[in-house]
Amino acid sequence: MSFLAPQRLWLLLLVVALAVTYVVLQRRKPAYAVRFTELDLLASVVRRSPSWRRHLPAAVLLLALVALTAAFARPEAAVEVPRERATIIVALDTSISMRATDVSPDRIVAAQVAATDFIEGLPDRFNVGLVSFSGSAAVVVPPTQDHETVTAAVQSLQLGPSTAIGEAVFASLGAIRSVPGEADQAPPPARIVLLSDGTNTVGRTPAVAAEAAQEAGVPISTIAFGTPEGVVVVQGERIEVPVDGPSLDRLARSTGGSSFTAESGAELSDVYEDIGSQVGTTTERQEVTAAVTGVGLGLALLAAAGSLLWGSRLP
Repeated sequence: MSFLAPQRLWLLLLVVALAVTYVVLQRRKPAYAVRFTELDLLASVVRRSPSWRRHLPAAVLLLALVALTAAFARPEAAVEVPRERATIIVALDTSISMRATDVSPDRIVAAQVAATDFIEGLPDRFNVGLVSFSGSAAVVVPPTQDHETVTAAVQSLQLGPSTAIGEAVFASLGAIRSVPGEADQAPPPARIVLLSDGTNTVGRTPAVAAEAAQEAGVPISTIAFGTPEGVVVVQGERIEVPVDGPSLDRLARSTGGSSFTAESGAELSDVYEDIGSQVGTTTERQEVTAAVTGVGLGLALLAAAGSLLWGSRLP
């Protein structure tokens, strides 16, 4: 935390002076003595309470003065605030292996539900696009602020053979480049969120695609979903389709993105929520005077309440 008016913090010396004065007054011996011959009777009529309790309101009041002084100095802190604009491309694997039921009810339905929740949670000004990939990759919906169109397209995806992860990245980068820039403003930040459960089998390799993403400055967040026990049946033949997390992890890390592993529909929703918090906010320094003032006032009220409760007087 820093302060926009740090010179005002010198007022804390007055708070220190008050604290020293309080300690000195408490240590001063009374100039008079109380005479009471019946000590047993005195003990019975005087309410005993811990000695620290009578000092607590004063201590809290001093803390309140510290907080209010800090507020007067106009503190500022790094605060997560929503981004106003960004381009997000959701690249969804639509290969046959997505029919595996190791994620309930199956991989593709779980991914569709999680993708819909993710898109609906993004700020309205975000441009969101959809890329579908199996044996090839295609931009299903170009980046748009019409998020309902994107979520509707997510639900209508059809499965096909093979997996072209590298081509999906290139298609996503092309969709990002198609977003028109605003006058006198830098291009909005962009990110690719890629879901897949398998190894690249056709097209350009993920390594080549990662180099292109690096040059474009676009991080790729990957989600490897499914389990090592995934199985699909194609034309009566039972085919094992284990999730391939390491290759997707390498793709994400090489582009400065994050990789996740989800083995259930519920976990996928959590992963999407985490990605949404990454792309949906940015860190800015903002003045937090109101918050610090609120803390100071709250402490002052606590000090007053404690004084009335234990001493029947205000400090």
